[in-house]
Amino acid sequence: MSVSDTPHKISRYPVPDVMDLPEDLREMILGVQEKAGFIPNVFLALAHRPDELRAFVAYHDALMEKDSGLTKAEREMIVVATSARNECQYCVVAHGAILRIRAKNPLIADQIAANYRKADITPRQRAMLDFAMKVSQDAGAVEDADLVALTAHDFNDEDIWDIAAIAAFFALSNRMANFTAMRPNDEFYSLGRGM
Repeated sequence: MSVSDTPHKISRYPVPDVMDLPEDLREMILGVQEKAGFIPNVFLALAHRPDELRAFVAYHDALMEKDSGLTKAEREMIVVATSARNECQYCVVAHGAILRIRAKNPLIADQIAANYRKADITPRQRAMLDFAMKVSQDAGAVEDADLVALTAHDFNDEDIWDIAAIAAFFALSNRMANFTAMRPNDEFYSLGRGM
């Protein structure tokens, strides 16, 4: 039996059958499956509490899918960098795959996960990640000077809010993924590597 054939639990908590979920969640999850070719385990694991899954997806999409001064790749950089620091295997693997695809760069996610300060990114992106890391790890120490430093890299107030909100939201996500022992889908590991 190969590793890919080995059955693994995706969560410490019971995972409901998709067909048993409320209609809105079932349709959303099946839509994701149709688009991606598989159902990311985060949807299945968090479906244990349907109301919380709805709230999670709504806030995720509000942050990650809107028009913003941050590119979609930069938003994924924030997720990968902070998730690596928070030791969240699920988010590093899953969002690393999304980052590779959005950045059209098979190396960037691994570089950022290992040490974003040595990654092939711009000074602006490094400043963004420095701030995101501070919000993720030591939000009580954030001060006006941090925001002023970001404006020197052409981030406006709304961009700065986005950086902070993404770092904060994924701190929650990281902790829930670790708490539930959420397992990344095997499909994520190869996505975006053969560019």
